[in-house]
Amino acid sequence: MPFPPHPRTRLRRRSLLASAAGAALVAGCSAAADTTGPGRGTSAADRVRARAARDSEELGQRYAAVIAAHPALAARLGPLCAETVRHAQAFGAHPGSSASPSASGSASPSASGSASQSASAVPADPKAALAGLAAAERTLADRRAAALLDMPGELARLMASVAAAGAAHVYLLTEGGR
Repeated sequence: MPFPPHPRTRLRRRSLLASAAGAALVAGCSAAADTTGPGRGTSAADRVRARAARDSEELGQRYAAVIAAHPALAARLGPLCAETVRHAQAFGAHPGSSASPSASGSASPSASGSASQSASAVPADPKAALAGLAAAERTLADRRAAALLDMPGELARLMASVAAAGAAHVYLLTEGGR
């Protein structure tokens, strides 16, 4: 003959079920915080994605400005610029909205002309221009790597991949020419 369950056991099961239900509600609420809600407009992930696209577009424009100021660097910088444009597109930027690689492998400034405006900010010394690009790449890669913990899965993977590519660009800009 089986023994009846002890009254304390029943309380523990109820407590466990209640806490599991509470945890599910809390998890649901925290997941809902990232979605579009009244007055929010866009989700946090959408804002991060848009910011990453803008950052990559600006970096592409910076590459285009350096290439315009130092045409001898076009063969070296063209592929990096093209990859930066692809990063912007992966984050949701529209094709042609930033510096875009031409058929020759160099970059052309965007339609807005911001790359040509920033050409005056490009150092006259090619080594200094490369160092400026490397610093911009390093800063952006570090910022993206630091933000990974707050990203949802697929966006975190994309952000990690682009941050790693940025770190590789830093290496190519600083050590690749030696």
